[in-house]
Amino acid sequence: MTTGSPSPETTTAANGVRRWLPALVLIGLMGAGYALGWHHYLSFKTIGLNYEYLQAYIADHFVLALAIFMAIYIAAVALSAPGGLVMTLAGGLLFGWRVGIPATVIAATIGASIVFLIARTSFGDALAAKAGPALAKFRDGFKENALSYLLFLRLVPVFPFFLVNIAPALLNVPFRTYVIGTFLGIIPGTAAFSFTGAGLGSVVEAQNKIYQDCLAAQPADPDGACPYTIDTSALLTKELLAAFVLLGVVALIPAALKHLRGRNAQG
Repeated sequence: MTTGSPSPETTTAANGVRRWLPALVLIGLMGAGYALGWHHYLSFKTIGLNYEYLQAYIADHFVLALAIFMAIYIAAVALSAPGGLVMTLAGGLLFGWRVGIPATVIAATIGASIVFLIARTSFGDALAAKAGPALAKFRDGFKENALSYLLFLRLVPVFPFFLVNIAPALLNVPFRTYVIGTFLGIIPGTAAFSFTGAGLGSVVEAQNKIYQDCLAAQPADPDGACPYTIDTSALLTKELLAAFVLLGVVALIPAALKHLRGRNAQG
């Protein structure tokens, strides 16, 4: 008895499952993370209240602690969990800016690259097959100046990080260009917040004392009466945002010059 080759329908279905499986796994992990409340642990309260323990652990197990930090950062980016700013500040706070900056940049780039590859495998090819002439032309235009556009999107911190991870995959940006653009584009912001985080040790210690004193005085309603407040949102000042925007505009100069040369050549 012999068995025949798989039918074209079976082969197509198997290819479809393989193509969509990584995206389904990622979405499932994202849903599980939010359902279980994992994202609540990515807060300055969690880091601050465990600050002394974390310092001691890092002193005794530096390499392992750094690997754990990077793994958590990669997972947070890949699963699009909130708390990227907190994690970047924590890298500077716990490891110092000299270690925090490269560790954060590498981890964020790896996490973003995972999302990019999954999106391109699951959605990018299907979109390319169904794209109309207008979208195909837009994709070609973006791809031609992909590094400049990607640097702009990474440098200007007003675009959601998760969206910037996915959009280039759908616009057919080469993986190598994506990695380079992501790596270089997140360095200024990472450096700024890692520097800031490295100087927050005394702020965390002061807030811990205020929080513990409040808990001792308000045993009846500790959660309501004793908020743990380190306002990280205030760190993104107008001046810092303006500096990032200026860097983003500089990144667009090569694309603008290429466009002008093309128009002059046609004229």
